[in-house]
Amino acid sequence: MGAGKTTVGRRLAVRLGCDFVDADDEIVKAAGRSVQEIFETYGEEAFRDVERRVIARLLETEPQVLATGGGAFMNGETRNTIRARGISIWLRADLETLVSRTIGRTGRPLLKDKDPTDILKNLMEERYPVYAGADLVIDTGEGPPDDVVDVVVKQLAAIETASTHPAAGDE
Repeated sequence: MGAGKTTVGRRLAVRLGCDFVDADDEIVKAAGRSVQEIFETYGEEAFRDVERRVIARLLETEPQVLATGGGAFMNGETRNTIRARGISIWLRADLETLVSRTIGRTGRPLLKDKDPTDILKNLMEERYPVYAGADLVIDTGEGPPDDVVDVVVKQLAAIETASTHPAAGDE
């Protein structure tokens, strides 16, 4: 939440010449309700189940840049699906950056009526060790999103080069 998934994701998709898909938008389409309504009516567990199924479906389609919600990668089944069908990228940000980007913004059920600093700090403690298992870890901050996109593109190119030109003894 607030790391720049949507902003960076949209720009990365343009750079790569593919579609950008936001998993939360697809969940809203599938459920016919907003993310917040799903949370309020059915709870987080039901939302995560829909999220898992939608992400699995999306990963069966054409290559794309897919932005998942912050909790999606916490689900082991979703993590395994992402590993099997794509490249996971964690846009890592510090607490101050996340708070500044999320404070006062609506549509974030986990922050609704709560202190964003405390919630985000707790989420970081819980999630960052799991997120560290992503294929790529990219630090974000206050710089321009295009700088982050540049780093992602370079790291993706390095992965592509390594997969098409294995090192001696890796064949």
